[in-house]
Amino acid sequence: MNAAIAVSNTEQHPVVTRERWLAARKTLLAREKELTQLHDAIARERRALPWVRVEKDYVFDTPEGPRRLADLFDGRSQLFVQHFMFAPGWEQGCKSCSYMADHNDGANIHLAQRDVTLIAVSRAPLADLERFRRRMGWQFRWVSSHRSDFNHDFGVNFTQDEMTSGKVDYNYVRQPFPHEEAPGISVFVRDDEGSVFHTYSRFGRGVEVMMHTYALLDLTPAGRDEDALEYPMAWVRHNDRYEAQTSANAAPKAAGCCGSQV
Repeated sequence: MNAAIAVSNTEQHPVVTRERWLAARKTLLAREKELTQLHDAIARERRALPWVRVEKDYVFDTPEGPRRLADLFDGRSQLFVQHFMFAPGWEQGCKSCSYMADHNDGANIHLAQRDVTLIAVSRAPLADLERFRRRMGWQFRWVSSHRSDFNHDFGVNFTQDEMTSGKVDYNYVRQPFPHEEAPGISVFVRDDEGSVFHTYSRFGRGVEVMMHTYALLDLTPAGRDEDALEYPMAWVRHNDRYEAQTSANAAPKAAGCCGSQV
């Protein structure tokens, strides 16, 4: 597939002299710098958002036993949570959330140096999370919110009544959503007295910030190459299932966890 893409692009894409390429590249560089400056400006606005004190006493199942939200900071003042789609009764975790989680271990080493603890939270029982984590080869901390409303309260789990209504509150808008589980990211801070505050959450395509592979693909000639797929993340597999895919162009019939949500 990759070779075919390269040939196709070569046949259809302009090929110019080095001088003309450099001129075009400098024009694009100016736009890229604008984007970088906008990114920095929005990051400042994000940090300036007000906080909300977390009043509810959430308890999570962890390998060390029950732990409250404040305990999950692991001695640091900032907590980054991946809301991982893995509901009770599921055989395995969402493949798109797994694609996100494949990037966690490398980032975690460096986040810890900036006073940030990264964890994943799912509703499935802890034993199921641990089994799947071992299969995927992950080292990051993964806890179960099976006994609490944590996922629902932070906008990534919907009740049967909510699903029956046809629309749910997701990504700060009321919209149709095909699953009881949804992807998301939430950030919390803990003060010196032990109080916890919710500072930020993002959903839908916003979770792509964790998918560093996408950032690399966006630099290549073929890009993400998802336009012809049934849904954007149809090509993604669990990291131990790529070899079982016989055709690189084959799109699975299962619903995409988060690839189509904006």
